[in-house]
Amino acid sequence: MNEENTQETEDRCCGLVMPISAIDGCNEQHWLEVKQILTASVEGAGFKANLVSYADDVGIIQKRIIQNLYNNPIVVCDVSGKNPNVMFELGMRLAFDKPTIIIKDDKTSYSFDTSQIEHLDYPRDLRFSKIVEFKEALREKILATVQKSQEDENYTTFLKHFGTFTVAKLDTKEVSKEDYIIAEMKELKMAFQGLTKSNSARANLLESIYISDEPTEFRMNMDNQGVIYDKRKGSIPIITENIIRRHPRRPRQKITESEE
Repeated sequence: MNEENTQETEDRCCGLVMPISAIDGCNEQHWLEVKQILTASVEGAGFKANLVSYADDVGIIQKRIIQNLYNNPIVVCDVSGKNPNVMFELGMRLAFDKPTIIIKDDKTSYSFDTSQIEHLDYPRDLRFSKIVEFKEALREKILATVQKSQEDENYTTFLKHFGTFTVAKLDTKEVSKEDYIIAEMKELKMAFQGLTKSNSARANLLESIYISDEPTEFRMNMDNQGVIYDKRKGSIPIITENIIRRHPRRPRQKITESEE
């Protein structure tokens, strides 16, 4: 793919801001199905759908989100369930005052701060006939919003309805390949250090649970193979080999169903 085609793909990217984990009674599979519905509408409008957290390269996820929120020519934001991360990312996109389409399911109420912006509704139960109508309405809304933002020099999504403001911008600068590689390596190092600290803290917590005589609120225990389980979520193997090695004579105390 040459540079021209690469730039064209970036210019035709529609960012998706939406829940991806369980919230408000909807599980991860529900949001996966919603994402597939949104992707179909976006592609029907001639755009490539991408979560704003996604990028081809490896990097710091918060930086990637902000860059995509700023650079994507159009963003579709699903505020169903009022996920805090989604609402924060929507606020950033509105601060950039760039084309944004807000959608929600029919079980989610309007938020005070964004209620004056048009929302497209879809049924939470994802009924086929209603979803067909929603997909077409979203496709048309994407095309109309992008066209208006390109043709109307006074176009505003939200901010300028309330007065004259200076829209937030992200500064960009050119750097050499060497400087870019060094900067990316520093970011990777920071991300790795954060992951290492997180895993270390988790291992310390698990070790304290293993050697403690008192059951904890997490209701964790070890089986005969030395695998820790979280009974709320089913059996989930977690780092235990080093813990068992450090405490070889420690009997593994089971938490029975009656104790729960």
